[in-house]
Amino acid sequence: MRLYSVQAAMTVESKSFAVNIFKGQIATAQVFPYPSALNEEQEQFLRELVGPVGKFFEEVNDPAKNDALEKVEDHTMEGLKEMGAFGLQVPADLGGLGLSNTQYARLVEIVGSHDLGVGITLGAHQSIGFKGILLFGNPAQKEKYLPKLATGEHLAAFCLTEPASGSDAASIKTTAVQSPCGQYFTLNGSKIWISNGGLAEIFTVFAKTPMKDPKTGEMKDKISAFIVERSFGGVTHGPPEKKMGIKASNTAEVYFDNVRVPADCLLTEVGGGFKVAMNILNNGRFGMAAALSGTMKGVITKAVDHAANRTQFGNKIHNYGAIQEKMARMTMLQYVTESMAYMISGNMDSGATEFQIEAAISKIFASEAAWTVTDECIQIMGGMGFMKDAGVERVMRDLRIFRIFEGTNDILRLFVALNGFQNAGNQLKSLQKALKNPLGNAGLLAGELTKRAKRKAGLSTGLTLQGTVHPELAQSGELTTKAIEQFGAVIEELLIKHGKKIIDEQFVLKRVADSAIDLYAMVVVLSRASRSLSQGNASAQHEKMLCETWCVEAHDRIMQDIKSLRSSQSRQLFKNLRAISSAVVENGGVVAPHPLGF
Repeated sequence: MRLYSVQAAMTVESKSFAVNIFKGQIATAQVFPYPSALNEEQEQFLRELVGPVGKFFEEVNDPAKNDALEKVEDHTMEGLKEMGAFGLQVPADLGGLGLSNTQYARLVEIVGSHDLGVGITLGAHQSIGFKGILLFGNPAQKEKYLPKLATGEHLAAFCLTEPASGSDAASIKTTAVQSPCGQYFTLNGSKIWISNGGLAEIFTVFAKTPMKDPKTGEMKDKISAFIVERSFGGVTHGPPEKKMGIKASNTAEVYFDNVRVPADCLLTEVGGGFKVAMNILNNGRFGMAAALSGTMKGVITKAVDHAANRTQFGNKIHNYGAIQEKMARMTMLQYVTESMAYMISGNMDSGATEFQIEAAISKIFASEAAWTVTDECIQIMGGMGFMKDAGVERVMRDLRIFRIFEGTNDILRLFVALNGFQNAGNQLKSLQKALKNPLGNAGLLAGELTKRAKRKAGLSTGLTLQGTVHPELAQSGELTTKAIEQFGAVIEELLIKHGKKIIDEQFVLKRVADSAIDLYAMVVVLSRASRSLSQGNASAQHEKMLCETWCVEAHDRIMQDIKSLRSSQSRQLFKNLRAISSAVVENGGVVAPHPLGF
């Protein structure tokens, strides 16, 4: 019996690819074959939408004008409402288009390639604004709110961030106190930087509610989530914020002054708000990757157009190696981002429940890739790219926020690493348990110890993607498995070394996250390029090159990170970085005196 329980603990397997790489394992269920998530009917419906939406953004929406006016033009808003753009994922029987995640991603991609300001207006409304009602609302709440939200008659906003709580969402100060009769809550507090804050009728608001701890009987503050209507009274907003980018999107402070919120506007139960907030954010992240893969496509088109037509030194500039390298790298980044977006939306549509690490990776990767691609586009275009008329400087300003909002990339990197460590740690615990009864668990331990000995000696532990990836990509598959073996080994070493204290090792966690991001990127392009080769697509050889090039370079980066995680030299480096930072903080700025001495 004892043997069974330990082995059972070892085999509660996650289907998430990202979770398993932290254990040095490969779970192919969610990554191979590349998902084909649309049935014929869905594909047909999507085809009917893609044309008109693309046409609308080319002919009706004017991104430069929206940017200058610092709002989406009224006729554009009306046109979007008529198209059903405000209720893309609301079920048809509640007035929406009832799109799947994959269909949604495709339309968001079109918006992203034209106007990120409009994208945020739409996304803040449905990707996070009323997503809580869609995911957690009871039937009465859905019937009451979703029809008017779907038509865009009412706009929605998501109210989590406060002056003192940005990344630390648990530290919010807004309060909701239940009345003695239990019929309503009184809401007080303020939220900052709320997208659609000045336009919304319906808000998803997170507030602290006092609750009795069932174990101790003490009163404790727990976060709860509420649907709040502007019409309740006591809900006001500040002027639109002046921002670097996404100017067309309305951003404002929202104030709640003794707002009486009926008890039936509570989402899930009292104290269940943190779970609601995290699920909403996690659920919408793939949309960002889809939108930004669209942005990159648009930007690459501009760069190509310029490079193909600009002559310098008697030659079109696309013939020069310096420009060719830029364009090839831009194309790879777009390919990886797009592959991630549709991998995750496809997983979600096929009922996957574990995709939070993958979704976080896609948000980090997409926001950084889009910035790099746009920066390089400006470089290729030279002075022309720097001018307002070219339209790329607006894209660059709009993009800067994506590395910050809906979870800053720095915090999300910690989220990726710590989530992975937690899963690997549980596996390690089971193994340590098994060691207490070596005879009962002899078979299991022999396998595990052999695996470790082989890994230490740099030999293969038998991990393989052979038969899974297309034969033409065998080499890239091998690089991926080697990287996963080494990654799993270093994770175990770090867990043994730091134990629970790993949570404080942010220099380490950042490099672990970077490797996990690169590994996930390797596997999504392997999967997508394998599908193209198997189907004999016209672009298959081009995709093979994108995949091979990405895998070679990503493998090298991962090996470099792993080497740094193992070396005493990098420990000294981390110490230095810490000390430099402390000195600058203590000094209130740069420490070294001016070279001229005055």
